Amino acid sequence: MNFHILTLFPDMVAEGLNTSIIGRAADKGLVTIDCINIRDYTLDKHKKVDDYPYGGGAGMVMQAQPVYDAWKSVVERIGYKPRTVYLTPQGGIFSQPQAKELALEKDLILLCGHYEGIDERVLEEIVTDYVSIGDYVLTGGELPAMVMVDAISRMVPGVLTNDESGSTESLEGNLLEYPQYSRPEEWNGKKVPAILLSGDHAKVDAWRREQSILRTAERRPDLLEKAQLTEKEQALLGKKLTEEKR
Repeated sequence: MNFHILTLFPDMVAEGLNTSIIGRAADKGLVTIDCINIRDYTLDKHKKVDDYPYGGGAGMVMQAQPVYDAWKSVVERIGYKPRTVYLTPQGGIFSQPQAKELALEKDLILLCGHYEGIDERVLEEIVTDYVSIGDYVLTGGELPAMVMVDAISRMVPGVLTNDESGSTESLEGNLLEYPQYSRPEEWNGKKVPAILLSGDHAKVDAWRREQSILRTAERRPDLLEKAQLTEKEQALLGKKLTEEKR
């Protein structure tokens, strides 16, 4: 999969994504991360890419021309118009299902804004998706773009060394991941749950499923509305919630 990131700070993005799992995936050619400096496409001799907003107001607005020409350079190079995501607090909240969906794309353009935003006219021209990583405001789109690249890349076949890693972690099936333990068996007076030492894989799987449900109910009850639970699991959850209210 090919990520094309339109940004004013290409070094920040490139350095943040060239390590760990994503860096190894790039070395293997499973993903490519192309950082395009929007300043390289401005017609201003001083490399200026922003100006005052019409109608007044605080701050500056990124101009349409350099953003459009940076985007067009990618389109001309790959030969078609791919999905273009604008990272903005005005977008829908990014989610795991969306990461899976976007991982099916061959190319994806991520547009990072700055200042008070980007001239609306170019957004109308090139953007296909408006995405936010949360209901808060950052200084620019670079960190959200890096978050999206990380989450999406994990869904690309071959990126994760353990084939099950992407299907058993938090948010899969609208449930949080079960508690994890490693050696030693006892630490600071706390022991690993005996079921995990039993060697009975069926019982371990059942315990993990139960813990995922209970943890989700405790920390993210909103997710349970979409989770598919059996009647037995719903009864377990109901019993747990009743006990907590006593």
